[in-house]
Amino acid sequence: MRILKTPTATQAPAEAEACGPADCVDAPALPAARGRGRPRKRPEERDDGNRRQALLRSAARLFRLQGFAATSTRDIAAAAGMQSGSPFYHFESKQALLGAVMLEGMQRALAAQAAALAAAASVHAEPTPRQTLRALVRNHLEVLLGPESDFIPVMLYEWRSLSPQQRLAVNALRREYEAVWVPVLQALFAARMLRGDPSLARLMIFGALNWAVQWFDPAGRASLDELTEAALDLFLQEPLDER
Repeated sequence: MRILKTPTATQAPAEAEACGPADCVDAPALPAARGRGRPRKRPEERDDGNRRQALLRSAARLFRLQGFAATSTRDIAAAAGMQSGSPFYHFESKQALLGAVMLEGMQRALAAQAAALAAAASVHAEPTPRQTLRALVRNHLEVLLGPESDFIPVMLYEWRSLSPQQRLAVNALRREYEAVWVPVLQALFAARMLRGDPSLARLMIFGALNWAVQWFDPAGRASLDELTEAALDLFLQEPLDER
């Protein structure tokens, strides 16, 4: 018996063709309906790069001012001018957002440090160890206390809130950042200008500089340049044979 094909939506009934057993097949099943869960991104949420950066900046500011535990993703979304669920299009959780803030802070610090050393080299053909240390200290203070300086303070305040895996990732960048200081301090020690062992001096210098986030007042009397010179005076001395 010959079976007629069912007319398509664009085909008149009279145009239906007869078919044989070999070419009479079931129509393919329609795709399953989209399940419940994460909705499709709205057009304004597809600009991932800019919106991700906006979330990172807002999260860094709120984590610094309120603390990680007291800040909700709803707070972060509101500060970034987004809807409450928007952070989850970019980060799996608030914990993931915290780790991203610290990684962003270290990546910014590394880029700024490289730029500061390049600037010092453009001023001095061969910067002395003291000139290099000055560039490093001045940049570190800028990273801690300058405009958009919320990222590294969050790392100082909320280190224990990271997961072990997140700490490994942030520590890798931190070691890369601090490694640049090692040969500079060693050269100063060899020149008898550094007060103390280079390894201990590095820890003490970072400890002193990082604590400035607790007391520095941008409206106060000391500028970042003045703080830089004070730090150098604290840890460096003139060579003994020049006294």
